[in-house]
Amino acid sequence: QVQLVESGGGLVKPGGSLRLSCAASGFTFSSYDMSWYRQAPGKERELVATITTAGGLSVKGRFTISRDNAKNTVSLQMNSLKPEDTAVYYCNAKRWTQEYWGQGTQVTVSS
Repeated sequence: QVQLVESGGGLVKPGGSLRLSCAASGFTFSSYDMSWYRQAPGKERELVATITTAGGLSVKGRFTISRDNAKNTVSLQMNSLKPEDTAVYYCNAKRWTQEYWGQGTQVTVSS
C-alpha cells in the first residue's frame, strides 16, 4: 500500500506564493530521493526539484524543496509565481530502479 498524496494546490495570483506538501506511506521514506515534477496540458512532464536522502538539493529558480523524515513528508515552496507555472504537480520517490508517483495536485496561477 505505497502512497504518495499531494496537497496544497489551488488558485493563486501572479507574484503570490504556495506551499505544496506530499505525505508518503508504505515504504521506507528516508531511503528514497524525493522530487517534484510538473506537467501542463499538452506538455511533457518536467523535473522541478529534487532532495536526496542526504539532504542535497537540486532546485529550479523560485522553488525550494524540503523534507521531514520524521513526518514522512516532502514540500515544495513556490514563490513569485507566474502563469507559466500553472500545471499539475506530482510527488516522486525513487531508490535505484524503484519509483513511486503521487496522483498530482493542480496549481493554477491567474489573476
